[in-house]
Amino acid sequence: MDENIQDVVIIGAGPSSLAAAIYTTRENINTVLFEKSAIGGMAAITDRIDNYPGFPDGIEGFELTDLFRKQAERFGAKIEFGSVSAIRGDGKFNYVTVDDKEIKAKAVLIATGNGYGKIGVPGEAEYYGKGVHYCATCDGAFYKNKKLAVVGGANSAIQEAMFLARFASHIDIIVRSSIKASEVLKEKLQEFIDKGQISVHLGAMVEEIIGENGKVSSIKLSSDGGESIILTDGVFVFTGHQPNTDFLAGSGIELDAEGYVKTDDDFQTNIAGVFASGDVRSGSIRQVACAVGEGAKVSRSIREYLGLSKKI
Repeated sequence: MDENIQDVVIIGAGPSSLAAAIYTTRENINTVLFEKSAIGGMAAITDRIDNYPGFPDGIEGFELTDLFRKQAERFGAKIEFGSVSAIRGDGKFNYVTVDDKEIKAKAVLIATGNGYGKIGVPGEAEYYGKGVHYCATCDGAFYKNKKLAVVGGANSAIQEAMFLARFASHIDIIVRSSIKASEVLKEKLQEFIDKGQISVHLGAMVEEIIGENGKVSSIKLSSDGGESIILTDGVFVFTGHQPNTDFLAGSGIELDAEGYVKTDDDFQTNIAGVFASGDVRSGSIRQVACAVGEGAKVSRSIREYLGLSKKI
């Protein structure tokens, strides 16, 4: 094989990517992964993962994804840091632009996952990193004995609010409609509420993030009762995610209305030799276990596309 041609280029190094790499590399399929930020993706910065099989007491996100990484590298996966800006195909090969260098590949797997969802209010962009955050495990420790606001009411928001309670003196959770977390998390949340550590504001929306002296000082809320101001030292936003697919603009790869990558049942996109798996794929169930399963399944499709018959 021409050493300048990769068998498989995987874009991203989250759970789905690493799982796929474990399966491809153990079949001696040359595989290189390109990651622009953190190995393990969003899962790696999750404080605790309680629903991944095999860990009855839960496991830290970084620890779990680091195990994935070690296993993939043991089989020969190459993980490199680099930002992918484009994909193009010529009918025979696909070309991935990484940090302005073009990599030729027989097959490409897009497994770039999600990014943080924004609430799009005044002050959010202005005070990013100055009191506005999207990762509790990354930035929570800076707020020891401080007041915090958490925006969101689904599983991730409730999990992260309880994690932040380790540091903060008090947390206000702002929920647009109702708490949509699992029953287990609701029960745990109630314990924090009963202790006075967390307050929940249902039917409320953040209208503005207000700052003083270059950092967040309060938030303006609106609800059926009118407008109100809550004093806070920081705002953590957990309102869902957005697919990391901006780099696919102009590639011809089909996306759904929300920007997720469309695939067939074999995880192949409309472009020959380009596949997608995990949270970035349209219709995926956005859980770590599901992303890992898709990584294993897409590896079979890639193997078949490459014309290899050996079963995984």
